[in-house]
Amino acid sequence: MFDIPFLRPNLVKKERFISNFEKIEETRIYSNYGPLNNLFEERVIAQMFDGIGSAVTVHNATIGLILAIAQSKRPQGKYAVMPSFTFAATPLAAEWCGLEPYFLDIEPENWQMNREQLAQTVKLLGDEIAVIVPYATFGTAIDLSVYNKLQEQGIPVVIDAAASFGTITPEEATHFGKGFGGAVVFSFHATKSFGIGEGGLVYSLDQDLIKRIRQAGNFGFSSSRESVTQGLNSKISEYTAAIALATLDHFKTVRENRRTIYEYYLQELLQADLLERGWSIQKTQGSVVHQFIPLLSPDSHTNQEVVKLLASNSIEARTYFSPACHQQKQFQSYTRSTLRVTEHIAKHIVSLPLWEELDEIIVRRIVNVLGSLGKETTG
Repeated sequence: MFDIPFLRPNLVKKERFISNFEKIEETRIYSNYGPLNNLFEERVIAQMFDGIGSAVTVHNATIGLILAIAQSKRPQGKYAVMPSFTFAATPLAAEWCGLEPYFLDIEPENWQMNREQLAQTVKLLGDEIAVIVPYATFGTAIDLSVYNKLQEQGIPVVIDAAASFGTITPEEATHFGKGFGGAVVFSFHATKSFGIGEGGLVYSLDQDLIKRIRQAGNFGFSSSRESVTQGLNSKISEYTAAIALATLDHFKTVRENRRTIYEYYLQELLQADLLERGWSIQKTQGSVVHQFIPLLSPDSHTNQEVVKLLASNSIEARTYFSPACHQQKQFQSYTRSTLRVTEHIAKHIVSLPLWEELDEIIVRRIVNVLGSLGKETTG
């Protein structure tokens, strides 16, 4: 046990969703895209996406990725092009769809998939690309202009936006992904900023794509309950939808709390001069509802050293994503570009605690421990 754990999920309290449970008892509808689920989908589109596009809930984001890739991919394609710096769910989803992950590097400051490498890979692989799966790294709003162009060229794009629910873009000040013609997949896992226990959402401007995903997520059933396309069961229960609705009501407070804690970290890092001593923080785009604080250790120290130091001070930290996907046994055989940035970041990435009860004193304690390593770095 740690005095300061990495995450302390704080889901919406039962008082906020108990009235929704009572509605379930009244209707006796417990699943199968029931009224609470449908209401949640409608409210998400209205409140988060300004009434533009469509969405369907899924049992988790991994299932959402599988369904979105399966319903988007080009049948003649072989590869799912993606960054290696992502969670294992991304290449696993491609594998479940019968595709081979093709790993690209990331850009050194924003950690999104390297756009220059992507352009080269599109020319190199041509029709062998079944789908492109960018990752919105740690909830940031990645540049969608290049992916809009790929969609227009007939190359389908499925964005892994697991931690990006609630992220506001810097240019239009709208929700990340709004109006995107491909699929955008969000996670509602308990550890996410919008946490409901387990769940997810697939969004798209393409209503037909969402209809196909919804059908495939219900065993591929037609209106006569005949399986007419490859499917599985991705539906959430009405109980999960009840919690999701209450979480949506409470989400503004969560966003504000997490933004405040992120500002605490920035303030303490600046006051401790760590950003001048070789430490660096992800340069996010837009307003992100941070799940945790990703930081790079100085070149002279690995992330394992930092995690060990923090643990010796009863502070729990993680190393998302280290090892990167191409370094993991399951994915080592797949084709990849040069991955110098990915491998550097995987060696130095440290994920610091962020949970809603954190205050300035706790954040200062964490940063002070980091500072003790920084002083060693500078002699």
